[in-house]
Amino acid sequence: MPVFPGTIHSKLPKVGTTIFTVMSKMAAEHNAINLSQGFPDFMCSELLIKLVNEAMLKGHNQYAPMPGLLPLRTILAKKTQNQYGTSYDPETEITITAGATQAIYTAVAALVREDDEVIVFEPAYDCYQPAIEVAGGKTVYLRLKAPDYSIDWDEVKKMFNHRTRMIILNTPNNPTGSVWTADDMRKLEKIVKGSDAVIVSDEVYEHIIFDGQQHQSVARFPILAERSLIVSSFGKTFHATGWKVGYCVAPHNLMTEFRKVHQFLVFSVNTPIQYALAEYLKEQDTYLDLGSFYQKKRDYFNGLLKNSRFKFSPASGTYFQLLDYSAITIEKDTDYAVRLIKEAGVASIPISVFYHKPVDNKILRFCFAKKEETLEKAAELLCKI
Repeated sequence: MPVFPGTIHSKLPKVGTTIFTVMSKMAAEHNAINLSQGFPDFMCSELLIKLVNEAMLKGHNQYAPMPGLLPLRTILAKKTQNQYGTSYDPETEITITAGATQAIYTAVAALVREDDEVIVFEPAYDCYQPAIEVAGGKTVYLRLKAPDYSIDWDEVKKMFNHRTRMIILNTPNNPTGSVWTADDMRKLEKIVKGSDAVIVSDEVYEHIIFDGQQHQSVARFPILAERSLIVSSFGKTFHATGWKVGYCVAPHNLMTEFRKVHQFLVFSVNTPIQYALAEYLKEQDTYLDLGSFYQKKRDYFNGLLKNSRFKFSPASGTYFQLLDYSAITIEKDTDYAVRLIKEAGVASIPISVFYHKPVDNKILRFCFAKKEETLEKAAELLCKI
């Protein structure tokens, strides 16, 4: 192909290929066990696949309504009411999206203007900052306090001002596995009350929370709920990340702006999968048992590593476990993650890449959403180090 002869002024000049793509590619090249990218290596529900197939055979293969199928939005409204005690109108306050990343991008594009400030807690999932940059906003970074990745609320108060248009929060948190408490939410309420700031709450791991803790959705807190766009993911909940279907819940005035962008970004989302999900969600155990399912995997993986040289505290949520390798080497986490693939045969993600300016605490992230035999093989290799 001939090369474009003109000047390209990149909107994302510092952005390259995501770390997840890089590490997964390297894992494949070296035949390493891939615990880097966050996806299960086991099948999703056979019933769910059957329901998708049935919807296809019934002819549900054309465009869905722009906001999503009403039966699916209706059952999501009931689910949110039952779990968090807040009522959302399925007609005007719930939209089905092409995954959570699209929902987050859409929310930022709809509400952030040039030079607006957006507070992001880091280490942060890597899709937040690029969306803010493309919208012309300014990312204000607030660092979670290691090793428990708690929030310095005094620092939040200092950084919050009249230019703060948005706060993006993520609980349970990827990559750390930490969770926000009810006290955290109440402190956030006090800060944003009476302001024009909106919140994007990334809650894709809402059902993957451990040790008897309760997920503190912003929907539980009225002052937060009235200014929040809540993002969730069917892919994370139902072990089907490749389907890329999620949803956003928000008060109607925020959802109106969200849909203005959504309709021109994707218009509508996979129709047969929406029909299948509307039926599958009728059984609450499909998602209410998810925490105990993944806690067993977390505990199994950690148990296999108890005699290794890695140090760790069990993750409070998500399907990621952080491992501290400081007793093994003083190498940078990015270098050690590469060596771990090439020499040990296990792929992970270095935590420093989740900061805008790398912070190297000698910690790697491992995904335990895997079959037991996968975890056993990986742990065996890690314990040999």
